[in-house]
Amino acid sequence: MTSTIPTSQSTTNFDEIDRAITSLHTHRDKWAQTSIPQRLAYLQTCLDRTLAVAEDWAIAACQAKGIDSRSTLAGEEWIAGPISTVRNIRLLMTSLQANGQLSPPNIWQREDGQFVAEVIPSNSLDRLLYLGYRGQVWLKSCTASTQARIYRKPTASKVTLILGAGNISAIVAMDVLSKLFTENQVAIVKMNPVNAYVGTYIAQAFEPLIQAGFLHIAYGGAEVGEYLCQHPQIETIHITGSHRTHDAIVWGATASEQQERKAANNPRLTKPITSELGCVTPILVVPGKWSKSDLTFQARQVASTIAHNASFNCASGQVLVTASGWAQQTEFLAAVRQELAAIPPRIAYYPGAQARYQAFLDKYPQSQALGTRTPEIVPWTIIPDLPPVAGEYALTEEAFCGVLAEVEIDADTAPDFLTKAVDFANEQVWGTLSCTVLIDSQTQKKDHRELDSAIANLKYGAIGVNLWSAMLFYFGSTSWGAYPGNTLADIGSGIGFAHNSYLFDHPQKSVVYAPFRIFPTPVWFATHKNTLGMARKLLKYEAYPTWRNLPALVMSALRG
Repeated sequence: MTSTIPTSQSTTNFDEIDRAITSLHTHRDKWAQTSIPQRLAYLQTCLDRTLAVAEDWAIAACQAKGIDSRSTLAGEEWIAGPISTVRNIRLLMTSLQANGQLSPPNIWQREDGQFVAEVIPSNSLDRLLYLGYRGQVWLKSCTASTQARIYRKPTASKVTLILGAGNISAIVAMDVLSKLFTENQVAIVKMNPVNAYVGTYIAQAFEPLIQAGFLHIAYGGAEVGEYLCQHPQIETIHITGSHRTHDAIVWGATASEQQERKAANNPRLTKPITSELGCVTPILVVPGKWSKSDLTFQARQVASTIAHNASFNCASGQVLVTASGWAQQTEFLAAVRQELAAIPPRIAYYPGAQARYQAFLDKYPQSQALGTRTPEIVPWTIIPDLPPVAGEYALTEEAFCGVLAEVEIDADTAPDFLTKAVDFANEQVWGTLSCTVLIDSQTQKKDHRELDSAIANLKYGAIGVNLWSAMLFYFGSTSWGAYPGNTLADIGSGIGFAHNSYLFDHPQKSVVYAPFRIFPTPVWFATHKNTLGMARKLLKYEAYPTWRNLPALVMSALRG
């Protein structure tokens, strides 16, 4: 099916932008004074309105990405758009109903004094739906487990600019929710031209916030973005995109200007800016004794991290790391190839995909395409035998297309591999946003201390253990953002966190542990047979998670 971009919005002119920002500036104090009960009323209305536009929203996204909106694959767009948004709204409501002080199910201090809060499962329904899962938010060392600073110590609101992402349609909506309800800022959104069509549905879903003067949506390309960034009444900025776009905004349009300004510590933009800027996401495969079905299941999970959204995700698997001494290494890598080759190709809808893909082919002539390349298709592609050395192109350049590089670490045992793989991921792989670790139950039990140490030492903001790390974006109760420590001059995966529905003041990273063999088939697996059917049930459940709505969702999941 050919990708057809839905009717786009016309570019917002500068006069309209001026009026919108003036209105936001005028209403910012009113938002700061808006009580929690009033905010809950806004959230409830936005939730109901998101439910009302969910199907049209998902259909439009399918149309843009060349997906048959009646196919099971269409469920991806339901989940990546309205369902994620509905879940985020509902979790924020739960927190605000506790005045921003919602107690996590458990919170403890590690031996080094660092606080860790358990956020999944949060109740008995969660325990059934996420059987065997453990989700945690780790707080920055030497900080207390405080929550909801803006509700404890109200401060003046500011006018923020959100430069929207073009890939996952829920990102803009969830960024709006984060800025308004967790940071107390009113916002103007500049939609990304790639998915500007989503603005129509966000405007309908969040219409009460727009009508009240707390939110505005603008459209256009780089000129509009530049005008907004430099507008004197824009006080803060948030961007989801690439580090190159960030540096062009902050440091200048050319490489030479950026270099000069960085050397002089003289940014062209001095407003506070937060960001989520992608990652070369590693998948660390801990050696163990796996059954044939274990190999197939985890190969399927790896393949799905690449295929989802045609690999236009900041958390798409890009570097598959295995141990040289693992007896099943060859069998597993063959299984990954087999599973990936069996997944039908997706339309490469995101601009620049072919050029990025060609750059990888030019660097790695040994690349193995698992399908046919066409003007609309970037085939799933394996890069075998990638050297684990500093500066390697595939370790430092986000592909943002269906490329998976295989790296071998010289290790024979799980403890040795964990130590070396963590060092490799931290030191040689670009980005600190997301990382996935696969480890079987027996090895996890036997080497639990080494695993705990590895998780503690991984410098990533979102870590999935036996779970694709992108799921931490969906959960919402987990934080989402780069591991702290990046600077404006060396921005990496960005600065700041979003989501974090428990409103922790000082998140460091989030970790979610899942069973080695998740049952039933995870809905993000490319082989799921009922993604669309399950998505329809999941939408209702996420809005209203009740015992009455659970059976239909479970039955739908079992059909996957």
